[in-house]
Amino acid sequence: MRLLMLGGTEFVGRAVVEAALARGWDVTVFHRGRHEPPAGVRSLHGDRTAPDGLAALAGTEEEWDVVVDTWSAAPRIVRDSARLLANRARRYVYVSSCSVYAWPPAAGYDEGSPPVEGASPDAEHTDYARDKRGGELAVLEAFGEERALLVRAGLILGPYENIGRLPWWLDRMARGGPVLAPGPRELPLQYVDVRDLAEWTLGAVEAGADGAYNVISPSGHATMGALLDACVRVAGGAAAGSPAELRWTDPEVILAAGIEPWIQLPVWVPPGSESYDAMHRADVSRAVRDGLRCRPVAETVADTWSWLQSIGGTAPRRPDRPVVGLDPSVEVKVLGD
Repeated sequence: MRLLMLGGTEFVGRAVVEAALARGWDVTVFHRGRHEPPAGVRSLHGDRTAPDGLAALAGTEEEWDVVVDTWSAAPRIVRDSARLLANRARRYVYVSSCSVYAWPPAAGYDEGSPPVEGASPDAEHTDYARDKRGGELAVLEAFGEERALLVRAGLILGPYENIGRLPWWLDRMARGGPVLAPGPRELPLQYVDVRDLAEWTLGAVEAGADGAYNVISPSGHATMGALLDACVRVAGGAAAGSPAELRWTDPEVILAAGIEPWIQLPVWVPPGSESYDAMHRADVSRAVRDGLRCRPVAETVADTWSWLQSIGGTAPRRPDRPVVGLDPSVEVKVLGD
């Protein structure tokens, strides 16, 4: 298989490239050159936001079996890429998001649930949901339904994460001491390890899949307790001289303190809320039927910690995403220590 990866040097794109190389695929990475891609790929350089940003692609006569695109800003960027490649690639995979569904999605929403309104493939940057839906429409416009695969991911964790969610929890455990643990402990979570997302995507390409798929673990694959317990085990503050101690705290106490779910306490949203149903209660039976396999949360946590240590302990951060994490003074105040 010949893969053209648009991006491919960070997080999801990098995981897709590494998985493709492991399968023996021939991989070309089109990127801006800010980060080194994995060894074994061919690099083409260009900035898709620039007026002539696709020149390196336009100037080659190469053809590919599949294009994978993770773009998450102005849909017109996806539109221009898809139009250019429509006659030079057999299939276009767009890594989209479950955020494309109209808000609020009901618990158990599936791929047939209504998408957000107001999205356009020709739009400039608007908001995340409409940008991702606009990207989907751009791919469908250029490639048609039978040549397009829309991978609607939810929460993505694992090595190379550049959002900061799991790295923040690991860093917090490494500092040790009492840790504000948002309850309930048995709260079911829904997420996907970036490597499982990559493997499923490439397997779906090989199988000729098309259309939209919600690609995250079944709800309850892990719990908040299992996630944080795993973080304590691998990074739990022993080196700091004060082992991390989880202090499970009721959602009502957290919300009353003005703490923002998801942002200040990454991954967590309170049960019973619209946000919880949207983030942790999607129907993923179609992806599971077509081969989605999710590794244990302990493996995701341990491998993310190992990766963090290998790069000096500080995770990269995307500048277009909000900074996550709870101020230590707020944590101390809520815990009463």
